[in-house]
Amino acid sequence: MSHHVYAFEPPERFVAGTVGAPGERTFFLQARGGGRLVSVALEKVQVSLLAEKLEELLQEAHRRFGVDLVAEAVVETADNEPLDTPLDEEFRVGTLGLQFDVDTATVIIEAIAVGDEEAEEPEEDEDDELATADRDRLRVRLTPAATKAFIERAKRVVASGRPPCPLCGQPLDARGHLCPRHNGYRR
Repeated sequence: MSHHVYAFEPPERFVAGTVGAPGERTFFLQARGGGRLVSVALEKVQVSLLAEKLEELLQEAHRRFGVDLVAEAVVETADNEPLDTPLDEEFRVGTLGLQFDVDTATVIIEAIAVGDEEAEEPEEDEDDELATADRDRLRVRLTPAATKAFIERAKRVVASGRPPCPLCGQPLDARGHLCPRHNGYRR
């Protein structure tokens, strides 16, 4: 089966964004460059974890390889622009991969499509890379400064949703919230 690799090394723009009202939002990663625009859908928790793990990756790169993150950071205005249109979903993300390339001092983010649910489970000795080899993927290479900008926007996008319940931490719904801490009574 044929698969696509959408590579942006580096992209003109790489952002996380949403479409829809809080509570009904669809989250996207979007890369633009070389006259191409690629948007992939993912879950809110994936965006949140991606930002968290990218921060850890940058800290580890600084600690282990002496990557100077402060000197490279350029004071730029935050990218608060909406997602580019047309917003055509190429695929839904199932797996996210991160890597730091020491030779170029860049971060590589790879978003791999969800696999077929009817597909057989891989054997125990089969490598994960082989299991995802036939899936579409978005690969982006970012500088540490661009990675920091992505992290900040991703955090803003995740935080702009519904506020959490002060008791249980689940998102509050305008129609009412069934809090487990109140034995299922609406608050």
